[in-house]
Amino acid sequence: MSTSSVAAALAAGGGGMHSASVVVAEAVSGSHVLKVQGYSLIKGLGVGKFIGSVKFNAGGRSWCIRCYPDGWGSECTDWISVALFLLNPDATEVKAKYRFSLLDQAERTHVPLHTEAVSTFSAKASGKGHDKFIKRQKLEQSAYLKDDCLEISCDVTVLKEICLAKDVAVQFVVVPQSDIHQHLGALLSDAGSEGADVSFEVGGETFAAHRCVLAARSSVFKSGLFGPMKEKTATSVKIDDMDPRVFKAMLHFIYTDSLPQMDSADATMMAQHLLAAADSMVVMGSRKRASVFSSLRAISRKSRQAMTWSI
Repeated sequence: MSTSSVAAALAAGGGGMHSASVVVAEAVSGSHVLKVQGYSLIKGLGVGKFIGSVKFNAGGRSWCIRCYPDGWGSECTDWISVALFLLNPDATEVKAKYRFSLLDQAERTHVPLHTEAVSTFSAKASGKGHDKFIKRQKLEQSAYLKDDCLEISCDVTVLKEICLAKDVAVQFVVVPQSDIHQHLGALLSDAGSEGADVSFEVGGETFAAHRCVLAARSSVFKSGLFGPMKEKTATSVKIDDMDPRVFKAMLHFIYTDSLPQMDSADATMMAQHLLAAADSMVVMGSRKRASVFSSLRAISRKSRQAMTWSI
């Protein structure tokens, strides 16, 4: 369903009650480290022979790690093999993710040698792991083996059953239309007493405003009020060659993104000069209003005036 379809459905429903289903998937994690001291003494233990960790708990199950210094089968006698075993004798099958790592003893960080794997474990089945975990020669020449010691870490994540929860009632909230334009319009109306930090003298009238609002809406105002121009430090800016009514209407548009009420007799003239002023000041959003004045575009092109700033 498209976004517009969703919006239409919510509007038609009037923000009423809807139902939804929730699929819940949970997992519990744990880890264990098998530290081997005296590696040289267990090398040559024999194919299929292993050293094992103590029993540890992860996800409510008992596990152990086994390390096969000479590989767990004839096809991997030049490799170190590792495996994870489930020890609960009466446990049902358990699905789990596991990842074996070796401690880099120079960097003191555990480094995964293989990607995380997912398997189904049971106490009656053999363990799961990597028959070719790391080649014995590579291990003996690496930073994983230091002072005849190595550390094998195993991270285990037990996946619990995925269940479908009962239908739950969901209250969709219809967000009201934004009224920020009303607040900004009120800010402009009260600019004479509410935080105004710049004023404009236009045709003998003075208009108070806020630098941040003007800069956010017009790249020309941003450059003039915050750039290297001299108006950056001025608290009063004089604008020539503009009707004060046009400037007031443009300020209203900058703050509210809407046109002010205009007398029908002045509407054509105001629209014409407002387009020119908006284009000169590069007021953001002015182009979307241009369709309102489509019949006046030819006139506005001829009447655009270059604006001059002076202190």
